[in-house]
Amino acid sequence: MSAALPSTADIVVIGAGSAGAVIAARATENTAREVLLLEAGPDYGPEPEALPADLANGLENSIHDHDWGYRHLPLKGQRTFPFPRGKVVGGSSAVNTCIALRGQPYDYDEWASFGLPEWSFERCLPAFKRIETDLDIDDEWHGQSGPIKVRRHTEAELVPWQAAFMECCAELGFPRCDDHNSPLTTGYGPHVMNKIDGVRQNAATCYLTREVRARPNLTVCGDALVLRLQFENKRLTGVEVQYHGETHVVRCKQVLLCAGSLLTPAILLRSGVGPEDQLARLGVAEVSRVPGVNKRLLDHPGAALVFAPRYDFSSIQHPLIQTTMRFTSKGSPCPNDMQLQPGSFIPFPAFSAPVVTMMTCIGKPRGSGRLIFSSTDPLEKPRIDSKLLEDGEDRKRAVEALQLGWMVVSGSPMKDMSHYFWPSVRVLRDPQKLSDWLLI
Repeated sequence: MSAALPSTADIVVIGAGSAGAVIAARATENTAREVLLLEAGPDYGPEPEALPADLANGLENSIHDHDWGYRHLPLKGQRTFPFPRGKVVGGSSAVNTCIALRGQPYDYDEWASFGLPEWSFERCLPAFKRIETDLDIDDEWHGQSGPIKVRRHTEAELVPWQAAFMECCAELGFPRCDDHNSPLTTGYGPHVMNKIDGVRQNAATCYLTREVRARPNLTVCGDALVLRLQFENKRLTGVEVQYHGETHVVRCKQVLLCAGSLLTPAILLRSGVGPEDQLARLGVAEVSRVPGVNKRLLDHPGAALVFAPRYDFSSIQHPLIQTTMRFTSKGSPCPNDMQLQPGSFIPFPAFSAPVVTMMTCIGKPRGSGRLIFSSTDPLEKPRIDSKLLEDGEDRKRAVEALQLGWMVVSGSPMKDMSHYFWPSVRVLRDPQKLSDWLLI
């Protein structure tokens, strides 16, 4: 779809992902506001039936056709690996794994303690409920009338590797958890997922509906690359955007930057907002000195154990993830700071069927990274110095999780379904060797 780019707007929202699509829909409820929503990727319109197959298919991530192509900067000895980010109206919500898992209450309360009281768990809960229609559970923690439908796979729907994980966790005596979005639970059980009948429920199809797009005060422009923000006497006046091969300036009163953790700092730096040394190195005139821009990049680091199937039970037609186990790492003051997740498939040329995995995830990492920009070219990919697992405490927790994962898979029936493949058992049994392996 292609809309005419207006020359003025009250509000310009940059990025039509999980934040931008929602904000544009909410902002245009006030008919007095003229809102322009800009997205660098394509816009396929409001109908789910019009989506390309890779976006509609909620069984796996779309990491090729609608991706920015970013890659992590490896640590010493590591190989580079992808940093998937959605490039399409809907953003990363249109390409991801469809896990609708909320953060832990202490995360939000920590933000509140930093001076943002509206971000406490108590204040966020009404918004969580307003987002969703939970098809399984109706209680004080869940919504029943939101645009995004969520559900959990039933035991009958679990593919073999996922069902075996549940059995092994039960065999080892871990607590059963049927609702990972209740703040009172822990243990193993089905993931909460925004995938209905195999179709991904994303921010675009759920918030930028036909009715919302019909509002005369909303314009949605896909394939619109924002170059920079414009300022006059340090006051924001507009947005410079490349659209249909030409550069335009949209005058506006307000800009909401919703371009994600990688592109939001890029736009700020190109616009003269950021650390003094970074702006000087890029040759950008300073508008506002903000030291934190492009720093403290956070992600959920982890690693995986890989297993070769003993028979052809794995398939790329299976859901990648259906279940998880949340647990608290040793000595952690933060409950449920870790996850184990069985992965149903990874194509591997040496085997007739895809290999399967046991994935670990650190939910509250200590380490953080940064972005490194070498020019103001909006198409240049930043160096993503994520420093995943460089922090010693993070590696210690990852080692604990991998060894726990090995214990789970060593139980019947998972061990009867697979041959252990990677890393070597010698490495896995030695915490120091395993810690070193995480940096390779």
